[in-house]
Amino acid sequence: MFLWGALARYFRRWQVYNRTVAELSELDDRSLADINVSRSEIRVVARHAAAAA
Repeated sequence: MFLWGALARYFRRWQVYNRTVAELSELDDRSLADINVSRSEIRVVARHAAAAA
């Protein structure tokens, strides 16, 4: 039972991470600057979003 819950959480976080990276990567540099994110920080922001999910 515990294993399935852990796998479900891992999968959900993986989805959030991938979706966040994809959505932020589609933005241009000016739009990223508006939200105070540089292109090099996209993966860090995605990791934080996934951890919060």
